[in-house]
Amino acid sequence: MWTAADAAGLLTVGRGIAGRLEVSLEVEAAERGRGLGAALALAARALTVEPLWAQVAPANTASLRSFLAAGYRPVGAEVLLGP
Repeated sequence: MWTAADAAGLLTVGRGIAGRLEVSLEVEAAERGRGLGAALALAARALTVEPLWAQVAPANTASLRSFLAAGYRPVGAEVLLGP
């Protein structure tokens, strides 16, 4: 986990589904729309040499825009079903 210098954003990298290395971001509501999410997503790519994935819900347009601005590209979709 890393925080932005002003603690307005949080970056987490860890193992997700099927052992994939995944990144997640959180940006304080008052700081959204200023590019912090994209900056964090871009910084995450420098933390590892293995593929880094982000799982974004289709309705989360702010997160989707941040990852796209940082150079991430959609590679597929998955549906998770439980009992």
